[in-house]
Order: sequence, then structure tokens, then C-alpha cells
Amino acid sequence: MKIRSILGALVIAAMPFTSVWAENMTPEDIQKLVDEAVNKKMQEHERRESPMERAMEKKEGQPGAVQYPVPSGPIADIRVGRKGEESIPLGFGSTGSGKLIYAKPFLTAPKAIVGGYAEVQFNALSGPNLDNPNRNSFNQVRMIPFIYADITDRVKFATEIEFERGGPQNNQGDGEVKLEFAQLDYLVNEAINIRAGMILVPIGKFNLLHDTPLNDLVDRPIVSRLIIPSTWSETGAGFYGTLYPTLMSKVDYELYVINGLQGGAKSPGVDNVTDTGGLRAVRGSAARDPNDNKSVVGRIAFSPMLGIEVAGSGHYGLWNNVGAGGVNNASDYIGIYALDWTLQRGPFEVIGEAAWSRITRTAGSVVATGPAGMQGYYIQGNYHFMPEFLKKLASSHFTDASTFTATVRWEQVDTDTDDRTRTLTGGNARELERLTLGLNFRPIEDTVFKFNWQFNSQTGTPVVNTTPGLHGNGFLFSAATYF
Repeated sequence: MKIRSILGALVIAAMPFTSVWAENMTPEDIQKLVDEAVNKKMQEHERRESPMERAMEKKEGQPGAVQYPVPSGPIADIRVGRKGEESIPLGFGSTGSGKLIYAKPFLTAPKAIVGGYAEVQFNALSGPNLDNPNRNSFNQVRMIPFIYADITDRVKFATEIEFERGGPQNNQGDGEVKLEFAQLDYLVNEAINIRAGMILVPIGKFNLLHDTPLNDLVDRPIVSRLIIPSTWSETGAGFYGTLYPTLMSKVDYELYVINGLQGGAKSPGVDNVTDTGGLRAVRGSAARDPNDNKSVVGRIAFSPMLGIEVAGSGHYGLWNNVGAGGVNNASDYIGIYALDWTLQRGPFEVIGEAAWSRITRTAGSVVATGPAGMQGYYIQGNYHFMPEFLKKLASSHFTDASTFTATVRWEQVDTDTDDRTRTLTGGNARELERLTLGLNFRPIEDTVFKFNWQFNSQTGTPVVNTTPGLHGNGFLFSAATYF
């Protein structure tokens, strides 16, 4: 650097006038003394020099060299105007006006990391199905920014913002923008930690790992759409942690108290648990508890060894407390229970999830025509492989980080196990079945191109006659990546 050369020359020039020099000093001793003097001067200079000046100092003619006056300091230091003011934390004790917006603590010590994932799809189907109301369409399904931050060694924050199908567009289509989750953790130790905020509800494993680049098929499982209404998050607080019963085994758990479900308290007389929509409409509001009652939810996962995990989870809470005449005298509850499993051995993987729900309705409830029970499951097999001849044929495209995955998934859902809706309305309950065959390619683990062939069938006809059948078959493609 120029400044080091200048300081070195000044130190050498001052040698004849310095009494410390002795005639018997070796060249190595002189060099060491010069280096020490230059380093001391450099440290004094750097304490006076701003971080932005150091970052912007470049040689003339060097690419990226600054061609304009260097500012007096980084924007984070704009709040420092008087001696001592730099030690005062931002608050109502601070002075100032217009420049206060630049005095945020994260500007002086950046901690946040921004990332996310995105997905685009294409489908060519014989008719609509649960996830694809359009028969032949491109679809910008999701663009999801993440913000993760280490506030301190013990305080962590994470949030996800979802832009789905392009976001709201003049009330056309089903696009939306919403907060997927926003949770603040305080780490006590591995066995117990505190979490509060808008939390991903730990029912089943898919709701916790629903990111598109993680999954090997295009559409989400039906049971995770209708019975476990993924993506499902609620505001609340609780605990999570990990225990190690033996050297090879571990137990992970989550336990939270969260806001209640959305029921007749918002729309008296409207049954939002239906055989067509399942439990998707009971998801509450992130802002307030819709029925002033709390739900309890938890998941416990046991892994006896690497590659094997079995977990059980449950949610129970008041769903509707509005009776006839709008009086809060009903006690309608929903219980959701799930079992999920992961089995891995070499390139083979078997995953799956099963869920059941029970919906109680009191005699005086105004929402009494919907189902009383639902159940569903999926089981999926994956085989990961990478042909060696492709790596030799095109090594820049097929690397050691690349992989193909062949996938098959069978799933089945019954949204009215007791045929309650059919008995009360005269309609036919809906039962859905789906077989999906898939092949995907990952150039790296975080990016995936999926090719699926899907076969859907529907038993019975929907109670709401205007709702189309969900038995469209055909081809689906998806490209997704973390960034």
C-alpha cells in the first residue's frame, strides 16, 4: 500500500537523528526495527482512518479504483457527531432527527443473512386436479426470501416471506404475499431452548421441511394439503430441544402453546371444515387468536441410529365457540394426529406420513354439517444415483456434487371417514388417490429440475356441485433452487 511505503521511507530518513542506533547493529536488526516502527504508525493511522476509506483505497489504474471523492465515513457512523455520542445506544435518550434512521444497531455490526428459494412449474394435464386448477399452464409458484440473524451467541431470529404465484394482482388468481414464519429463539442448552413468534406448526415432518428444493416431487402430498394444512404456521411460544438416550440414539422434541383455530367465531353459521377443502380454512390469523382460546401442539421424533427416524405429533384446540344465535356457548374441538417416518440406507430412501383428524360438534353449534373425521397418508420411495459414464462424457455438467433421483409416491385421503356429510346433505363424500412417478436431476444439492407423471382418481362426487372433479392426469415439470 502507498501509506506503508511512505511511512517506511520516513522511518528510514529519521534513522541518523535517532539515538537508539548502534554501530554494531546488523541489517536484520535494522529491518526488524523499521518493520516495528512502520506497523506502529500503520495502527495509529488505521484507528483514525474510517473502514470505508480503507475499503476504497486502490492503486490508480487498478480495476474498480475510486474515481470520485471518498466520503468522510461509512453510513453507520452518521449518528456520531459529538465526542461520547458513539457510546450511546439508539433509544429515546438519543438526540437527532432525520439521520436517526441510519443509527440502527445492525448497521454498525451486521448480523443478518438474506437468502431464499424460488420455483417455476409447467403442467400439461387431461383436466384439473388438487394442485393444478389450470390444465395447461406455466406457473411462477413461489419466490421465498429468507432472513436469518445471529443477534448474539444465544439469541437467533429467522423469518420467511412468501410471494406466491406472483402475489396479489388486482384480485385476479390466487396469488398472495404473506409472512410464512418469524421466530425468535433463545438458546439455553441443547436439551431445552425457548422459541416465540410465528411458528411452523410441528404436525408431521413435511410442514417443517416443505421447501420446494428439498422435495423430490413437484406437488405436495395430498394429506399435507388437506388434513395437515401445509404450509401451516401460528403465533405462540414454547420449547424445543434434543436429548441423547444412548451413544447412537437421539430424541428431538417441540412443544408450543399457539393461537386457536379459525371457526365460527369469525363467520357464524359457516362450516369451514368441508370434504372439499379439508382443514385448510381453519388456519388462524398471525395477528390475533380468532376464538380467544389456545391450542397445544407438539412433535417428538426418535432416531435409534443414523438413517432411521420415527415421529409422532399432535394438535388439539378449540375450533368453534359460537352456538345458535351467535352466542358463545359451543365447544367444538379439532384434534389432529400424525405419524411420520424416514428410513435411509445407501442410495435408497423411504419416507412417509399419515394423519388423522377428529372434529367434535356440540348440539347447539351452528356449524354442524361438515365431516367429523378425516384420514390420509402417503408413502414415497427414492433412489439416488449418478451414472459414471455421464461424468466422463460431460464432466462440467455432471460432477461429484450432481445426482439423479427416481421417485414413486402413492397417497390416499378420505376427508369424511364417517360419511357424515353424505348423511346430512345427500351428497357423496370425496376420496382422493394419487400415484406419482418422478425423475429429477440435481446439478448440485440445492438446485433441482423435476419431471413427474401423475395419475389422480376421485371416488364419489363433491358435495358442492360447482366444484370440479380432481382427477386430471398428466405431466408436470418444476425448476427450483435455493439462493
